[in-house]
Amino acid sequence: QVQLVESGGGLVQAGGSLRLSCAASGRTFSNYAMAWFRQAPGKEREFVAGIRRNGGGTYYADSVKGRFTISRDNAKNTVYLQMNSLKPEDTAVYYCAADRSGVMSTDLKKYDAWGQGTQVTVSS
Repeated sequence: QVQLVESGGGLVQAGGSLRLSCAASGRTFSNYAMAWFRQAPGKEREFVAGIRRNGGGTYYADSVKGRFTISRDNAKNTVYLQMNSLKPEDTAVYYCAADRSGVMSTDLKKYDAWGQGTQVTVSS
């Protein structure tokens, strides 16, 4: 079981950029599919972006497509979320998640491990 720690959140103006990082413990990180989810106040947690275990396939929610990029560095046990052209509606707590099946899903119930979350706030 991996353990996940997110970093990189903060306050940014609309149109700005942030890069989130998620560091994973354990030697089997490369076997896991990874994803980012987010949860805004009063809303359900939603899928943002995912990447398969070998990095060969990525998938994005329509709301972030073309603005966000997910990537991973298996040598560093880290997954990233580059967020550009940020909007106030991107404000949320962002969570990193790991799926040992390696396949990647938009369903949060498929994920075996979660980080503690990092706050992203976009001001207008």
